[in-house]
Amino acid sequence: MPPAKMMGDGRKAKNPKKTFLRLLSYMKPYLPNLIAVMICIVVTAFAQTRGSENIGNLVDNYILPMVASGSTDFAPLVNYLMGIAAVFGCGILASFLQQFLMVTVGQGTQKAIRDEMFTKMQRLPLRYFDTNTAGNIMSRYTSDIDTLRQMISQSIPQAFSSVITIIVIFTAMLRSSWILTIVTMFTVAGITFVTVKVVSSAAKYFVGQQRSLGALNGYVEEMISGQKVIKVFNHEHACKEEFDRLNEELCRNAYTAGKLTNMMGPVNNNLGYIQYAILAVVGGLIVVASEGKLISLGNLMTFMLLSRSFNMPISQISNQINSIVMALAGAERIFDLMDEKPEADNGYVTLVNARIDENGTITECAERTGHWAWKHPHKAEGTVTYTELKGDITMYNVDFGYVPEKTVLHDVTLYAYPGQKIAFVGATGAGKTTITNLINRFYDIDDGKIRYDGININKICKADLRRSLGVVLQDTNLFTGTVMDNIRYGKLDATDEECIAAAKLANAHDFIVRLPKGYNTELTANGASLSQGQRQLIAIARAAVADPPVMILDEATSSIDTRTEKLVQDGMDALMKGRTVFVIAHRLSTIMNSDCIMVLDHGRIIERGSHDDLIAQKGTYYQLYTGAFELD
Repeated sequence: MPPAKMMGDGRKAKNPKKTFLRLLSYMKPYLPNLIAVMICIVVTAFAQTRGSENIGNLVDNYILPMVASGSTDFAPLVNYLMGIAAVFGCGILASFLQQFLMVTVGQGTQKAIRDEMFTKMQRLPLRYFDTNTAGNIMSRYTSDIDTLRQMISQSIPQAFSSVITIIVIFTAMLRSSWILTIVTMFTVAGITFVTVKVVSSAAKYFVGQQRSLGALNGYVEEMISGQKVIKVFNHEHACKEEFDRLNEELCRNAYTAGKLTNMMGPVNNNLGYIQYAILAVVGGLIVVASEGKLISLGNLMTFMLLSRSFNMPISQISNQINSIVMALAGAERIFDLMDEKPEADNGYVTLVNARIDENGTITECAERTGHWAWKHPHKAEGTVTYTELKGDITMYNVDFGYVPEKTVLHDVTLYAYPGQKIAFVGATGAGKTTITNLINRFYDIDDGKIRYDGININKICKADLRRSLGVVLQDTNLFTGTVMDNIRYGKLDATDEECIAAAKLANAHDFIVRLPKGYNTELTANGASLSQGQRQLIAIARAAVADPPVMILDEATSSIDTRTEKLVQDGMDALMKGRTVFVIAHRLSTIMNSDCIMVLDHGRIIERGSHDDLIAQKGTYYQLYTGAFELD
C-alpha cells in the first residue's frame, strides 16, 4: 500500500474524493435546483449540437440547390433559418436559467458552510485559538469560502456541461462521418494527455497556494494589530523581510500553478488548429474522391464545426479541474476547522434563578431574584435537587500543564469561602492567570479536583459555570457598537438604567457622558478612540451589570492611573461586597484588604495569609511589599 501523501506542513493529505462528496452533501437542500440545472445543461448541449448539424443541412438542401437552380425564392431558406434561430434561442434561454439557478445554489451552500463553520468555531477550546493565528482562521471565511463559491456556481456546472457536450457532439460526429471521427480521436488523445499531465503537476501548487495565503493573512493580521510595538522597536525592516519571505512563497506557488494552467490553453488551441487542418485535408480528399457520396460538402462543414465544438469542452474541463483542485484545497482547510475536537462539556448541573424562603427551602423560578441555585437532575430516581449558589470555591491538589510535557501548576490547594476576597501575587509566569482559567474551565486540570459549592466543576455545564462568574481581564476587548451596547454585553437583557448604574459603580459614568454622544457613542477598532484606562473602566462596568456571585479580576486596574485607581477601587469594593472575588494584581496596594493573599512561585503556592500575617512572616511577600525585590 503506497504511503499517504504529506502536505507542506507535515500533515497527512485528505482524500480529495471524500472532501468533494462531503462538500456535495451541503447541496442536498437544493436538489430540485440541481436537477433543473442538469436539464438546462442537456438542453443547451443539444441546442448547440443541433444548430451545428443544421448548418450542414442548410448548405446541402437549401443554399447549393438555390445556387444550382438560380432560384430567388428565399421563403424556405428564411423558414429554415428561423428554425435554427429557435433552436439556438432555446439553448440561450436554458443557459441563462442554468446560471440563475446556480447562483442560488452557490450562495445558499456558501452561507450554510459559513454558518456551520462559525457555530463550530464558538465551540472550540481556547487552545485552538492559542495555536492558530486570527488571520489564518479569517482566510477560511474569505478566500477559501470564495473558491468554494466559484467551484459550486461555475466550475462544477461547467465541467458537467462539458461532459454532456462531449457525449452529444461525439454522437453527432459519428452520425456525420465515422471515418473523420476516428481521425479526430487521435488528436483528442494528444490534447487529453497534455491536460492530464498539466493538471497533475499544477494540483500540488494550488494546494500550496491556499496554505501560503492563509499563512500570509495570519502574518498581516498580526502586523496590523502590533503596529505600535513594531514602530517602538524599529522592527519595520525585520517585519518586511518576513513578509517578503511569506509573500515570495505564495507568489512561487501561485506563479507555478498559473504558469502551468496558462500554458495548457495555448497548447490545446494549437493542437486544435492542427486537428482542424488535418480534418480539412482528409475530409476534402474524401469529398473529392467519393464525389460527395461518402461525405457531402455540407456534412464536411458540419463535422468541422462539431470538431471545434468538441475541443472546446475538453479545454474547459481542464481549466475547471484546476479551479476544483484549488477549491478542494480550501474546502480541506475549512473541514479541518470543522473537524477540530470541540470543547468537551459533560456537565449536567445547571444554574437557575431561585427563591429561598425563611426555612431555607429553594424554589426554582423564571424571574431574576438575586438568588441562584445549582439544579441537580437525578436521572435514576427521576428527581431534582437544588444547592444554593454561595460562591464557595476550593481546589484540591491541582496539577496542570498547557502541554503534556510541561506542568505549570503543581499541587495547588486553596479555599475561597463565600464573600471572601482572594488575591494572587507572583512573578509573570507563576501561574496566577492559569488558576482563574481553570476555574472558568477554559482548560481542564490534569489531576486533582476543583469544587464549586461542593460540586465538582466537571459536573457543571460550562455555560452555566461561566454565567456565574464575572471576569475583568487585563486585555480589554470592546466590540463594534455603542458604549451602551458594550456595557450591556455583560447582561443582554439589561435596561439602560441598569447599564448606567453599573457604569457609575465602576466610576465610568463621568467620562462616558463627556463623549460626543454619551452612551450612544459608536466604538470601533476595539475602542481605539478611548484611552486604555477608559476601555478598562467600560470592561469593569460590563462585569458589574452582569451582577455575578463570583468575580475574577485579572489585573483589572493595571491600565488605570493612580488617581483613577482610587475611584475605581471604591467602586470595585462596592462591586465585591457579598461576592467571592479572585484578584490578580501587581500593585500590592489594591489587595491589602484581601481576606487571603497567596504568593505563587513557578506554579506553587509558597505563602498564604492576610496582609498582616504575611508581613509578620517576613517572607517573599514582605520583601515584595518593602521593595526588597519587585515583581517582573
